[in-house]
Amino acid sequence: MLAKYRPLAIGVLAAATFSAGAVAAQTYVDVRIAPPPPRQEAIPVVRPGYAWVPGYWDWRGQRHVWVNGTWVRARPGYHYSQPTWVQENGRWHLTRGGWSRGDRDRDGVPNRYDRQPDNPYRR
Repeated sequence: MLAKYRPLAIGVLAAATFSAGAVAAQTYVDVRIAPPPPRQEAIPVVRPGYAWVPGYWDWRGQRHVWVNGTWVRARPGYHYSQPTWVQENGRWHLTRGGWSRGDRDRDGVPNRYDRQPDNPYRR
């Protein structure tokens, strides 16, 4: 009886795996339409243990969509980089934001060795 449903289960599992991979891989967007100017947001009062992630224009289904700012649980040892739009050769590129570890100012020097004034871990 269960053998009868095995092909269906394999198909569902394969579709779920493909969908998750496609979503995870979509970290870079390239379009011809410039994003609108950022919206002004009131930054809420600080919440201990959380980081405020400002809103940004995302690209969804052939148009720009505003994503409101939100609180996310802070990750010790990591910093959050906001999504950024950059124009290059007549096209707009969105690099999605996210958490990264080790090089807060992205100068190629790990925080523990970085002696620049913008390094928050500098002693």
